[in-house]
Amino acid sequence: MALIGMRNVCWGFGEPPLLENVTFQIGKGERVCLVGRNGVGKSTLLKLLGGDMLPDSGDIWSRQGVSVAALEQDVPAGFDGTIFDVVAEGLGETGRALAEHSRICKETETGENPQLAKRRDQLQHKLNTGGGWELLTRVENILSRTRLDPENRFADLSAGLKRRTLFARALARKPDLLLLDEPTNHLDIDTIIWMEEFILRHVKTLLFITHDRAFLKKIADRIMELDRGRLVSYDCDYATYLKRRQAAVEIEETQNGLFDKKLSQEEAWIRKGIKARRTRNEGRVKSLEKMRAAYQARRRKIGSVRLQVQEAERTGKLVIEARAVSFSYGQIPVVQDFSTVIMRGDKVGIIGPN
Repeated sequence: MALIGMRNVCWGFGEPPLLENVTFQIGKGERVCLVGRNGVGKSTLLKLLGGDMLPDSGDIWSRQGVSVAALEQDVPAGFDGTIFDVVAEGLGETGRALAEHSRICKETETGENPQLAKRRDQLQHKLNTGGGWELLTRVENILSRTRLDPENRFADLSAGLKRRTLFARALARKPDLLLLDEPTNHLDIDTIIWMEEFILRHVKTLLFITHDRAFLKKIADRIMELDRGRLVSYDCDYATYLKRRQAAVEIEETQNGLFDKKLSQEEAWIRKGIKARRTRNEGRVKSLEKMRAAYQARRRKIGSVRLQVQEAERTGKLVIEARAVSFSYGQIPVVQDFSTVIMRGDKVGIIGPN
């Protein structure tokens, strides 16, 4: 049963539009990956589906009562407070009241403040009548399942832990459809593995963007490709998608080759001498005009980048040698007494938790 979708949606600046007559639907229980080159409009499509933007034309529809939550590619500015505050405030007015009530309770632990006590009582009444304590249970449950300490300050977290907090904020809304834009950005390997397992167990319906092939292979059961404004759906796994996509590319190249050959022949015909022009078929001339227009309107596939860097003369095998290096943020040590040698040709990976 379809939950949400687009019908002939167009969006973009100028011509051709970034999205052109995009049509699709997502059914309950589907985990769909949206793929495509950088800059083709994948994040824009997610924002349109999430209601953050409006299409230039076409329809975005959903079943009555369907809720959508999103994890964006970048961490938004302006988030403050503890992890508990950030997650709770994502639940609307009652969630914001819950976060404020929690802060006041902590501030009044060491001593009673009449003004704060009055505000606390007002918030408590609001939570009693607005289902706030059910939301409290939901927030505490999602923080436990996402392995986050509710007391930690959001501003002090690493980029990876901030993204995990925002992931928990989206999950706390219990959405019918979860939108994830590059969810593994800034995450360490253990957290990526945890996120894969969590999604497979607990997230029913999902549309996500990723350039992480391992994550894509593990999670997606359908792939949609956005290319030159058009969306094509592949109801298969990643390996099968690659084969079908390559076959489609070869068919397109063959058709374009035949079209270009025919156009070249017609252009040669139209440029023949006076006698030929006098006897030419007007229907054939109109057909040529249409072919010219079709050729101009063709959106060509973006080629692969080829970057060549001029190499400097190599002066030796040693690249870096470090001896007894230490570094700290204030009182927090990051590196202590670290020594290493990196030789030319070495390929070194640095791993560890966020």
